[in-house]
Amino acid sequence: MSIQKIAKLAGVSVATVSRVLNNSDSVKSKNRERVLEAIRESNYQPNLLARQLRTSRSSMILVMVSNIANPFCADVVKGIEEEAEMNGYRILLCNSGSDIERSKSSLGLLSGKMVDGIITMDAFSRLPDLSTMIGQTPWVQCAEYADAGDVSCVGINDTDASEFAIRHLLERGCKRVALINHDLSYKYAQLRERGYKSVLSQQGNDFEAIEYASELSFHAGRSAMENLLRAPLKPDAVFAVSDTLAAGAMRAIDDAGMKVPQDIAVIGFDGTELAEMVSPQLTTIEQPSRDIGRHAVSLLLRKIDNPEAPAERLMMGWRFIARASA
Repeated sequence: MSIQKIAKLAGVSVATVSRVLNNSDSVKSKNRERVLEAIRESNYQPNLLARQLRTSRSSMILVMVSNIANPFCADVVKGIEEEAEMNGYRILLCNSGSDIERSKSSLGLLSGKMVDGIITMDAFSRLPDLSTMIGQTPWVQCAEYADAGDVSCVGINDTDASEFAIRHLLERGCKRVALINHDLSYKYAQLRERGYKSVLSQQGNDFEAIEYASELSFHAGRSAMENLLRAPLKPDAVFAVSDTLAAGAMRAIDDAGMKVPQDIAVIGFDGTELAEMVSPQLTTIEQPSRDIGRHAVSLLLRKIDNPEAPAERLMMGWRFIARASA
C-alpha cells in the first residue's frame, strides 16, 4: 500500500497524508482521523528509507548483547523491543558474543546512518573501546550500571542485592557459602563478588570459595559446582550470579547424591522463568528485566532528541524471591 493509495482511500491529498505521518499540527482533526483510519484498515507501513530522507533519521536502534541465549538478556531485549515499537522504532539485534571484531562489524552501520542510537549490554571493561568506535552516536549501556562517565546507563545495585542473598543464607544457619561467578570483565560480576566478600568479612566468616564459570550456561554452572564439590571442605550453600548457573549447580548437587536445600542451599540471580521451572524451585534475586530494557530505550530517545544532554544514570529496584531451594 502506497501513500497515494492511502490518500485516495481517505479522500484527502497526498500532502495531507504526509503531514499526518510527520505529526504536523497543521492537519484538521477530521482529516487526521480519516487518514489514521485508512492506515489502520490497510495495515500501512511507512517506507523507512523515505522517512529517513525526510527526517535524517532511520527510526532504527542497534542493540548489542553478549549472549541472546541468556534468559535475562532475552527478557531485557523484549522490553527494549516493546518500548522501541511504541515510539515508532525498530531494533537491529547484534549477538556479539563479547567479540570485538563482531562488534566492529555491527558498528559499521553507524557510518551509513542506518541506526539512530545504540543500546549495549557488553562488559564494562569494553566501554572505552566501544566509546572510541561509537563516537558521538547516542548510546545507552544497559544492565551494567556505571556510577561515572559520559554514557547513560540503567541497572540495579548489584552489591546490595548480593549482600542480601548472602545474609539470608547465613541467617538460615549456613556456615560455608560458596560463590559461582562469571567473567570479572563485567561490572555486575565484580559487584556481586564484592557483596559476597563484604558480608562474609562483616560476619567474621573465614570460609570463602569462588568458582568462575566459563560462560552463563547450565553446563558451565554444573561444571563449577562439580569443582566446588571436589574440595575437602564442601559448601553448605551456593550463591550463583545467574539463574542458569544456579540450575546447573542444582543438577551437579543431585548427581552427587545430595539434596537441595537439605545438604546445600542454592540462590540464583535474575528472576527468570527458569527459576520456577527447576525442582525444587529456585530462590533468586529478581531484576526488573523488561523494565530495564524499556527504560534504556527512554534514555536513548532523550539522547537522540538532545545529543548535548548530560549522561543519565537510572538505578532500578530489585526483589528477593524466597522459594524452596533456600
